[in-house]
Amino acid sequence: MRAVVMRNNQLVVDSVSEPTPGPGEVLVKTIVCGICGTDLHALRFAEALVGGSRRSGGIFAIDPNRDIVMGHEFCAEVVDYGPGTRKRFRVGTRVCSTPSLSRASGDEGIGYSSENPGGFGELMRLTESNLLEVPKELSSDVAALTEPMAVGFHAVTKARLEKRDVSLVIGCGPVGLSVIATLKLKGAAPIVAADLSLRRRELAVQMGADLVIDPREKSPYGVFQTGGSTRQPAVIFECVGVPGIIDEIMFNAPRDTKIIVTGLCMERDNMYLLSGLHKELNIQFALGYTGYEFADTFHNIRKGKLRLEPLITGKVGIDGVVEAFEELGSPGHHAKILVEPWRS
Repeated sequence: MRAVVMRNNQLVVDSVSEPTPGPGEVLVKTIVCGICGTDLHALRFAEALVGGSRRSGGIFAIDPNRDIVMGHEFCAEVVDYGPGTRKRFRVGTRVCSTPSLSRASGDEGIGYSSENPGGFGELMRLTESNLLEVPKELSSDVAALTEPMAVGFHAVTKARLEKRDVSLVIGCGPVGLSVIATLKLKGAAPIVAADLSLRRRELAVQMGADLVIDPREKSPYGVFQTGGSTRQPAVIFECVGVPGIIDEIMFNAPRDTKIIVTGLCMERDNMYLLSGLHKELNIQFALGYTGYEFADTFHNIRKGKLRLEPLITGKVGIDGVVEAFEELGSPGHHAKILVEPWRS
């Protein structure tokens, strides 16, 4: 099959072996797969990502010296079944799934493994019991956004919002936008968002932000008038992932603020701990999601509770993935680029 392969820290288009579904697994045809910010990090910082994951007991177990077919935000079509399956869905059924294989030896990742190709290839194998059927009224493009939206759902869940909390989202890339959409879904108000990019601020409004700020012009940590009263941010979502941003947030955050860190920073960082001590700040790190959160997110999308079409800012075939990675390195235009592996 044709696929985009990460090889020696480069992306190349090549032919690779088709995956064979094992016991309890399904062979699927990738309809569409989103490019994630973590994919960009994995390409650029593969060794650091693996080394840091090993030291901390993390989930990234890729071997940078072997070929990897990335892609973990997908909607796919059932093609065939492996042994020991119930054949729950007819061939041709569209499905979503968490990007993992449930095996007797433990869960194995899809898209960050040399053994389990992801959605930047024409075919994948998935665990039958993890499949969620995509209804005919839901587009494959929007269904594929279940995975990144589940990340935002998880972060907001970790925040344990209270009724009068003012939420501030720092960084309006795909993760920040998924946080905003989830905050809106849960009825949080007001939602303040800050980003240097005009395009991303516009998308933040479409996702549900009540106020967007260019931090070059105004501090997003200030006082806001809402509901006839003066309020400050009580929960700050860090969705940038660059050195210094947590320290900046701690320095500017009001007392007793909850800081939810979702940005993937690939370098060591420093922070002035007295800021946190004096203000009694609460810092919560958030990564990924649970299977229940993935299913809940899919349910909300299926019921039309999340309007996600504005997030899709581009589509490419396999031959356009390398250029798409380069374009996503600049935040000025794109939010989510989708890969259609069978696109000519």
